[in-house]
Amino acid sequence: MIGIRHEDKSPWETRVALVPDDVRALVRDQGVAIEIEKSPQRTFSGDAYTEAGASVIDGATTCPVIIGVKEVPEERIEPGRTYVFFSHTIKGQPANMGMLRRLMDMRCQLIDYELIVDDAGRRLVFFGRHAGLAGMIDGLSLLGRRWQAEGLETPFLDIEQASRYADATAAKAAVEAVGKRIATEGLPEPCRPLVCGFAGYGNVSIGAQEIYDLLPVEEIEPAALEAIPAAADVCFKTVFREEHMVEPVTAAAGFDLSDYFANPDRYRGRFTPYLPSLTILVNGIYWDARYPRLVTNEALGDLYAEPNQARLRVIADISCDIEGAIECTVRATDPGNPSFVYEPATGATIDGVEGAGPVIMAVDTLPCELPVDASTDFSRAFGPFVHTLANSDWAAPLSDSGLPPELLRATIVYQGELTEPYRYLRQYL
Repeated sequence: MIGIRHEDKSPWETRVALVPDDVRALVRDQGVAIEIEKSPQRTFSGDAYTEAGASVIDGATTCPVIIGVKEVPEERIEPGRTYVFFSHTIKGQPANMGMLRRLMDMRCQLIDYELIVDDAGRRLVFFGRHAGLAGMIDGLSLLGRRWQAEGLETPFLDIEQASRYADATAAKAAVEAVGKRIATEGLPEPCRPLVCGFAGYGNVSIGAQEIYDLLPVEEIEPAALEAIPAAADVCFKTVFREEHMVEPVTAAAGFDLSDYFANPDRYRGRFTPYLPSLTILVNGIYWDARYPRLVTNEALGDLYAEPNQARLRVIADISCDIEGAIECTVRATDPGNPSFVYEPATGATIDGVEGAGPVIMAVDTLPCELPVDASTDFSRAFGPFVHTLANSDWAAPLSDSGLPPELLRATIVYQGELTEPYRYLRQYL
């Protein structure tokens, strides 16, 4: 039996790992019993799940396998259960080490969606594309508000925050309409050229570019940024790969991607020279402390030494690593208050869009702003694994549990012990 828990980490968290249509197929076609905790905020109603054949209950589920989206509070972890959710533990994140210890003490299993990959290491179950969709929508909306605060009226004021649209289709229609206005009316002279840089090329970047490409876009290589004509009315975009972001510390060494991933300490950041050319920076890269930062506070200090000369208006930090790739992301934001301005001269942050520095959008639950689309696509990807989860033997050794390779690789804790690939986490406990 599978239990779906009520998300209680944030009032903004309305997503679910399995949508009613996929629950119906699991219950009626595959004989999987599904119990779902009643929720006042889930984007799909309890009635929709009842009609799909699930049991909707008050209180906590006692099923042997419990699936959710975000972290489970320590006090709600029960002995021997198998939990499937985004645990945010594999970097040794301090905030979640108590939860990880509790899972081990309770002799539980922990399977993390982030680690469900195919044989080539490609993620199979993710919200990244929808984070990119929502992040780009919010970024363009904030750009319009920032320019308005500077006395400039632009078509971007017609773009609302992603959470205010019924779904992604409605949001895309609004962005497309803005694109048509730009194509016919152009942009005010102080806004030209509009240049958006995308750091990364994975699922987050793909989603963000999907939105940006609804504008009249011309793509250029990073090396051509300085040559963009100032009077251009198209919206430029450029995609930064690793070789644009870092370089070997030893000048004689050439850039090698596999060497960079294996030995990031041999590399240093080289992104700063691109900053003066950008209007918007969208950050969608994976980052941890081993890697050089993409944007440092020092670089922003230099850029804004003459505030009126800086072109950069918005950093959409979709990855949202606190003081990480974007050093000035000192705190996460939420859909109710999505941005702050970082002032390099003082290090201060000011909620909103006004101030002597870039607007930082650091919403760490962006897919929540498009909950129906995000949940539907996620459920479609995760659904094929649910029957196996319902029929695995959790008392057997991990290798004999019946889990497929994709879920074996994603198992962090089994019978209360860290599995071999994740034993490095002991140092953080």
